[in-house]
Amino acid sequence: MNTTNLQQRRLNTVLGLLFTALMLLAFSLANAWAGTPRSTVLPMPEPPFKGKIGRTYKDSQPDKIPIIKAPGGAPNVLVVLIDDAGFGQWSTFGGQIPTPRLDRLAQGGLRYNNFHTTALCSPTRAALLTGRNHHSAGTGTITELSDAYPGYTGQIPKSAAMISEILRQNGYSTAFFGKNHNVPDWETSVSGPYDRWPGLQGFDHFYGFIGGEANQWAPAVYRDHQRVEMEVPKGKEGHYTLNDSLADETINYIFQQKSVTPDRPFFVYYAPGATHAPHHVPKEWLDKFKGQFDQGWDKYREEAYQRQLKLGVIPPNAKLTPRPKEIPAYDSLTPDQKRVAARLMEAFAAYTAQTDYEVGRVLDAVDQIGQLHNTLVFWIIGDNGASMEGTPYGAFNEMAAIGGIAEDPSLLVQNLDKIGGPNAYNHYPVGWAWAMNTPFQWGKQIASHLGGVRNPMVITWPDRIKDRGGIRTQFHHVIDIAPTILEAAKLPIPKEVNGVKQKPIEGVSMLYSFNQADAPSARHVQYFEMLGNRALYKDGWIAAARHGRLPWTMGSYDFDKDQWELYDLTQDFSEADDLAAKYPDKLKKLQDEFWVQAKKYQVLPLDDRLAERGDPRLRPSLIEGRTQFTYYPGSVRIPESSAAPIKNTSHVITAHIEVPQGGADGVLVAEGGVVGGFTLYIKDGRPAYEYNYATQSRYKVAASQPLIAGPNVIRMAFRYDGGGLGKGGTAALFVNAKKVAEGRIEHTAWGRFSADETFDIGQDTGSPVGADYASPNAFTGTLKKVEIDVQPANLSAADQEEVRSMELKASHAME
Repeated sequence: MNTTNLQQRRLNTVLGLLFTALMLLAFSLANAWAGTPRSTVLPMPEPPFKGKIGRTYKDSQPDKIPIIKAPGGAPNVLVVLIDDAGFGQWSTFGGQIPTPRLDRLAQGGLRYNNFHTTALCSPTRAALLTGRNHHSAGTGTITELSDAYPGYTGQIPKSAAMISEILRQNGYSTAFFGKNHNVPDWETSVSGPYDRWPGLQGFDHFYGFIGGEANQWAPAVYRDHQRVEMEVPKGKEGHYTLNDSLADETINYIFQQKSVTPDRPFFVYYAPGATHAPHHVPKEWLDKFKGQFDQGWDKYREEAYQRQLKLGVIPPNAKLTPRPKEIPAYDSLTPDQKRVAARLMEAFAAYTAQTDYEVGRVLDAVDQIGQLHNTLVFWIIGDNGASMEGTPYGAFNEMAAIGGIAEDPSLLVQNLDKIGGPNAYNHYPVGWAWAMNTPFQWGKQIASHLGGVRNPMVITWPDRIKDRGGIRTQFHHVIDIAPTILEAAKLPIPKEVNGVKQKPIEGVSMLYSFNQADAPSARHVQYFEMLGNRALYKDGWIAAARHGRLPWTMGSYDFDKDQWELYDLTQDFSEADDLAAKYPDKLKKLQDEFWVQAKKYQVLPLDDRLAERGDPRLRPSLIEGRTQFTYYPGSVRIPESSAAPIKNTSHVITAHIEVPQGGADGVLVAEGGVVGGFTLYIKDGRPAYEYNYATQSRYKVAASQPLIAGPNVIRMAFRYDGGGLGKGGTAALFVNAKKVAEGRIEHTAWGRFSADETFDIGQDTGSPVGADYASPNAFTGTLKKVEIDVQPANLSAADQEEVRSMELKASHAME
């Protein structure tokens, strides 16, 4: 036998043995851990080796590789969380806005009309994902108001592991699409840390935005930990928003996940950020609602109330609560104010309808791959009630309203056709938010009353829910979602996760209600608290105290002056009849119980302050004594809270550039966007500085001569007038130490430019600050670095306090 044949036979033998080994390995993997009893310690302890190890593979026997699988029959889970939505907004629960996809889902599942949230965005999301009350999860309010009290750190503790981490370690694929406002404000930059980002909280994938709201036309989005720009499909320019993108990303993920691992269930958390302001929506959606809300908010509530009675989503004895005196009657508005209010509501309605359509596309995708029957869907209509932060008459630029910058009514009238588009940042009037919360009192932020905390929900799971189209009236709370998922997946509540002992899950499973319409509620007690607004529910009764400040105003109030109300929710669905005077002993018992619950769940101390409670030292750009900032190429999409603090003080911006032969154009440095900001850029070879004051005024200083080729130093020196906040100043432009232009800037922003725009060098990402270029307008020369020197602000203690107050108000409204 020749050498070649011998080598070939040996090779064939080796290949045969390898094939056999691979087959045995595949068999082992297919049967590994599928039926293993679930551990309450995660990750599960590695099983001992049960094979045999000899000197060589011939006298050895391998064990099975421990691959974790989900329990048999565990469903896919899709949690959809809508933003800033009220009980009377969607047609499924009596709203005027047609939402056929939610209607269809409800016809095949269950409508819950006694489900509750926390009255604010970040706290509700923390409670949903952890199964603990928001204070227990360190999220008593938004992260910008964080302090060192346990219930208010803004940091979800590792002792409150998210449902995503529990499912991931039990064989689920996990993904998060949309809004994430549970990352501490001081941890949102490229420097991290990333401990409290989705990737380290149990999510395999994340695509969405970090913060309270996003410009739907030009969002600042992340893919996992990386900043990316939203890709608009060719041919859809001007017709494609973040709402579309998030649905596309979710659908693509589900298709890919089921293509690769069809037997592995998925957990998808889909929180699109809609219908939070700004109410951006393509024109084709907006046109559908023209003229449909001319009746005004008072009439709307009457009509929605009648529809709710007819649908059976409120009981026959439910009453329509009256309009608070603080909200103007629609008939008191001027003709122009009515035109503006109607148009702003049309934009909101269009935004809602588009959102319903996009969620419907995701559900259609699950159905298309044959998975809808075994998918447990929670579609929660709101993380709180509809937002009452749009001022009494609405806003073209909500950031101006937040900053206390009055908008001339004529500005809104002149820009009616821009509402909903990329050059607006619109929010509707308080009266429309109140109407969206029909039949309840108040709305977002007001945790004491149902308008702020009672959000409708639809649940479907065709394999398990047989009462198609049913209504459920059991009292439940957002903390009950996580334990419901665990019971549906046949998983125990873990006692330890990643080496950290866990706080008890404070929610209860809702699974019992799926096929028992008349079952008594498993939840007997629930507290509510947000910025001093508080309530205590117990066995059908609720004691409530609204605490002073209105959502569209500022101020701190005396807790001892709060007036408590008492309602019997078993007979009074909408909190219409205050029984405090009739049953003072009952009220006192519930008040006492509130303090018991408050102590137990880290609610104390109560605090209604905004300006004083947040810790400014957590802002990266406010490191004590730092006045010089240097930014190098690639520094883009830096959060405004992490950028150089140039407001209310003199400062100098210096760009070191190289201009090629033939010239160069583009942005050198910019902060903000269409809502307000500044930009230093070059156009037609000439440097220019532009200041956008809340879309109301634009100030521009520009050189008359183009730059020469070669090295150039462009410097803008701003000399602040002083004398308080938001004052004007003089901007001087220098090229290679020679002054080339100077001009006045009469007004400047005294707080944040925007909710989601960022600081960039070398380009202007997001929406453009400048009026005469489109984003990103990248610089075509070489940008070596940008330096910013900030003169310490010479502000009084009162002014500093007001700045802090405004910035926190802006952050709060962004929820």
